[in-house]
Order: sequence, then C-alpha cells, then structure tokens
Amino acid sequence: MVNQSDNPFMGNASSIYQSKAALKWVALAFSLIIGFASVLYTNSIVEELKEREERYIDLFAKTLEYTSDYDNSENLIFIFQEIVTPNNSIPVIVVDANGNPSIFRNIDVDSSKNDEEGMRKILKKELEIMEQEYDPIAIAGVDSSDPNDYQYIYYRNSDLIYRLRYYPYIQLSIIAAFVFFGYVSFSYSRKAEQNQVWVGLAKETAHQLGTPLSSLMAWLEIMKIDDDIKDKEVTKELEKDISKLELITSRFSSIGSIPVLRDENISKIIQSTVNYLQKRTSKKVNINFISKDDLVTADINKPLFDWVIENLCKNAIDAMSGEGEITIILKEGKYGDVLIDVKDTGKGIPSSKIKEIFQPGFSTKKRGWGLGLTLAKRIIENYHNGKITVKESVLNKGTTFRIILKR
Repeated sequence: MVNQSDNPFMGNASSIYQSKAALKWVALAFSLIIGFASVLYTNSIVEELKEREERYIDLFAKTLEYTSDYDNSENLIFIFQEIVTPNNSIPVIVVDANGNPSIFRNIDVDSSKNDEEGMRKILKKELEIMEQEYDPIAIAGVDSSDPNDYQYIYYRNSDLIYRLRYYPYIQLSIIAAFVFFGYVSFSYSRKAEQNQVWVGLAKETAHQLGTPLSSLMAWLEIMKIDDDIKDKEVTKELEKDISKLELITSRFSSIGSIPVLRDENISKIIQSTVNYLQKRTSKKVNINFISKDDLVTADINKPLFDWVIENLCKNAIDAMSGEGEITIILKEGKYGDVLIDVKDTGKGIPSSKIKEIFQPGFSTKKRGWGLGLTLAKRIIENYHNGKITVKESVLNKGTTFRIILKR
C-alpha cells in the first residue's frame, strides 16, 4: 500500500532507517573485532606465561637432579632458597618411582585439618589433573641405571593463567551487559522524547484547526439562512465535511490522553466510513465492505478507530494511483477476536520494506511524512491492545492489512 513514487524528503527518511541498520551492523562488527583482538592478545600473554612456567619447572627439575648429588650438598641451601622456595604459584608434586608424593608445593592442603590419608587423596586427585595437562618430568637419581632411583615431577598451570584465560570473556560479558543496558535506557528515553513530540504536534494541529473550523461553521450557518442554497446537496455535504473536521480535531486532541473505550458495533462504524470516503473518492476507485457478522462488537474508541480505517483506505488509494478496488472484510476469529482485513489492488510492498512501514518517517509517497501507518499502529496496539500487521503483499497485485481486536 505504499506508493513507489520518488520523494526527495521521505527518500531521505527511508535512508535514515537503512543507515541505522547499517550502523548497527558496523557497531556489531567493530565490537566483534575488539572482542576477538582482546581474546587473541590475552591468549598470547597466557602462552608466554605458560612457556615461562615450563622453563621454571625445567629449572626446578634440574635443581632437584643437581641436589641429588651429595657432593654438591653445600649449595643445597642456596638453591632451595633461590629456586625452589620462590615458586609460590605453580602447583607441583614430586613423586617417587612408586608414585608416592615426596614433595608438593602450591597445593591447597591444610595439614592441620587433613590427616595423612586425606592429604593423600587430595594429592592423588591433583595428580590426575596434572597428568591431563602435561607429561611428567623424570629426574634421575645417583644411580641412573636403577629405575627405582627416579623421581617424577608433575605440574599444571598456575591459577593466574586460568584467570587470564577467562578474563577476556568475563570482560566482554560485562561490557556487553553495560552496552545492552545503555542501549535499552537510550531507546526508552528516545521513545519518551518521541512521544512528547507526537503529543505536542497533535495538540498543536488541533489548536491550529480550531480557527478555520469555527469560521467554516459560521459560513455554513449563513448559507442555511439563504433560501436559494439552504436545501441544496452542497450544503448538506459541506455540513458533513465540517463534522468530519470536528472529528479530526477531536482525534488530534485525544493523542496523549487515555482514550475512553466503549462497546461499539464494528460493522456500522466501518460502513459509515466507507460511505463517507466513497463519495469523496474518484469513481475509478470502488470500496467494498463485506461483513460476515453485522452484530460483532468490540471495545473501541470510535473517532480513533474510524481514523485507522480511513487511513488504511487512503493509503490503498495512493498505492493504486487512484484506480482500483478496496475490499474490507469483517469477521470473527476462531478465538473470538475481531478480524478486519483491508485489501487493495495496488503496487504492493517489497518484502524488504514490510518491517519498516510502521516506523515513523518512513514513506515513499511524494508528499508523505510517514506518520499515517505509525499512528494507526499506535492507536490499535497502544490504545486498543490489538494488533495491526501486513497479512499479505504481492508486488503489482496488492496488499492486505489485518487488524485484530481483542474482545
């Protein structure tokens, strides 16, 4: 139902939404690049630390092997203080040839709370973890030919490496959460600001309409006094148009206020709107109304609901370039809802644009401001707790809008 003619103003409005979508993808790609770079950088640091710890463990193994030579026992104290003792981060367990732990460091074992059997279980569990990470380092004793004179060093990565490995993911999660809440807050404030603009614009429009409307009403009263024209058709139709202008003014005044909903006969309201539009529309446009239940009712605000039907019909006329057929079908849904389909024989809507047509500012009509369908959506969904969607659209064949009203 959207006219495909060129529009220098609304073309820009349409491009704004395309730019916003492109900007979101650019922001997402930029975020992924930053996240990927952060992970790579942290992983490179982790690998360097792992290599450093492996060299440290090798040095630790060579130290133990060196100190097993009793001829060098005079250096044992110095080596233990300078090499073995400073290791306060890398978990290490030294076992003998039978697999019994003889030395362990940086293992969370509290000797005051665990007996010998409890400590053995803890060390055994740690050994299983260490076996999965690194192969043990064999240390030959004094007699290298004796297999029972060997010791084995088991170790795993320090807790610092584990923390660094998961740090970028935690960091990115926190940043993502912060960005998400920031985006939600910004969207909420932007929508609130838009609502204020909409309300202000609507009420100002109603105020501006008041002066010429009062003047028209005065001129109509003068025409009624004149015997030559008071009974003519033009006077009656002019009176209807003035009533319509009063209704439009009332609609704009209602924007921003909580509308009063009443149980109304939907069929009668639509039929009245169709009768009004048909007399003011080109004879090349035929508006058909099919009601499958003339008694169906729903809680609505009559002026606002009438506005929605009128807006959809006018959009359909524009989409058909002033020539074609509009069919409005009223029926009851299988769940008791009221279904209203407005179908035209216009140019249709490209599938890529269907999600955008209800956005404010989107229009391809030459002199459109892209507010009609947005207002229709607001009236149906915000004020009537209903739903309005594009049920079907085929290029060069037409579009069907569906309104769902809950009962």
